Amino acid sequence: MDFVKRLYERFSSLVHELAKFGSIGAVAFLIDFGLLNLCNVVLGFGPLTSKVVATTISTTFAYIGNRFWTFRDRDQSGLGREYFLFFLLNGIALLFGMLTIGFTTYTLDRHDALSVNIANIVGVGLGTLFRYWSYKKWVFLEATEPIPMELPETGVKQDR
Repeated sequence: MDFVKRLYERFSSLVHELAKFGSIGAVAFLIDFGLLNLCNVVLGFGPLTSKVVATTISTTFAYIGNRFWTFRDRDQSGLGREYFLFFLLNGIALLFGMLTIGFTTYTLDRHDALSVNIANIVGVGLGTLFRYWSYKKWVFLEATEPIPMELPETGVKQDR
């Protein structure tokens, strides 16, 4: 039992971070999935255009959720810098989805919604692995100074 406790203490912050990242990712996936189908099936945009629209909107949600919840304890190197890198890396991750959807639609000649959705799920899965690694490495950086657990002594006496 002591081993499990030590293991949990060692990896608890990673487990919590992954849980938050997964929660944001799940909601972003639902946004992506819903918009992909709305744009492709209902509005008739085509699978690749629909994927770009869906990913752009779901990525905006994911940035806000990851910046202000998942990685809130990490240094903020400037919202402009983070937002730019976040979208750049999501553009690279979008290629996974575009390749799987494009391959399914144009190489395998599968144009039905089920095939596009399966290709989307595979692409999102591959892109998620890339995104988690790249966010931690380049976007939401580790704090350079330890975050204080308590307020510092100011030397100012307060009247009671």
